[in-house]
Amino acid sequence: MRFDVPFLPEPEYAAFLRGCAARLDSVHFSLYSDDAQDARFKPRGYSLEDIIPGLSGLVGVGKYVLINSRFHPPELYGDAGRLRGVAGKLERLLDAGALTGVVYADHYYLQALSDACGGLASRLEAVPSVNAMIDSFERAASALDYIAATRFKPPSRIILDRSLNRDLKRLERVSSRIRKAWPEMEIVLLANEGCLRNCPFKFAHDAHISLAGMPFGREAGFAVNRDKGCTRYFFEDPGRIFASPFIRPEDAALYADLVDTLKLCGRTRGGRVMRDIISAYVDGAYSGNLLAVLDSLEVLSGRIVIDNASLPQDFGKRAATCGGLCATCAYCGDLARGLARLIDPAPDLLPPEPAPPRK
Repeated sequence: MRFDVPFLPEPEYAAFLRGCAARLDSVHFSLYSDDAQDARFKPRGYSLEDIIPGLSGLVGVGKYVLINSRFHPPELYGDAGRLRGVAGKLERLLDAGALTGVVYADHYYLQALSDACGGLASRLEAVPSVNAMIDSFERAASALDYIAATRFKPPSRIILDRSLNRDLKRLERVSSRIRKAWPEMEIVLLANEGCLRNCPFKFAHDAHISLAGMPFGREAGFAVNRDKGCTRYFFEDPGRIFASPFIRPEDAALYADLVDTLKLCGRTRGGRVMRDIISAYVDGAYSGNLLAVLDSLEVLSGRIVIDNASLPQDFGKRAATCGGLCATCAYCGDLARGLARLIDPAPDLLPPEPAPPRK
């Protein structure tokens, strides 16, 4: 199994990536541009002079820039000058051997960039983001059809939705049809996102992130999730942690015949943390708090401890064939009662008031 991992322009981390390049399929990275937003709350900014040397040093590894905000300011779609500014940065990356394609979620933006900078677009793959939620062959085929309506190159990869992580039969059906239709297509699956199963906050949360990247926006994700969203839900019912569609390092082999690459996320956590996460997946084992290796759930890792090594050996297989009827299944709740150790939570991580127990 090979991995798609974040690239960060930190010298020690870039050196680490070079050292494990044989296990890397590709890297993804932010352009740190107000006119080419990615799907995270604003990280520390870097310039192209910071980014290019580390990317250029990764030989034989695909390089994908994240322009995967759920949406952009509508006025940007018709602003050829601003779009050409983004194109200029992408062209510099291309000429330096530091870019393969773009990962996008906003098709308005993709079409606008294609219209304004068609010559550049024809040199870059357009890859639908995992947040395109491609969970069927039909969705994959439609995505390719709509990309073909632009000047961008067709993608060499399809990133499937995280919901398929816990449904091996459906994943096998989707993967086999994709391989039959496009034999050279690489199939990618997101491994370590610790979000709620079929998260009901997903679209609104993505919109909040997009708004936070705009001049009039503000970052409200932590407080909202603590009081009304996923953080509250996980605290009220720690069993939801085990229902989250993550793939542990120990369970990656279950997917080896179904996908080509596992995507690891967590770029806002910095190079030191990402070294630990990547090492765990490369080694196929992790000793420590399960929440620390999962992105999104790391905010709880100082308050809830789950010894990853204590999970049952068949956890991955059982989780990957889950029927999805949580209301009639006690498996995740039983695991939480036996394995989740709650440390006295800080007040800012508690919900505003006690919630009634789930029935």
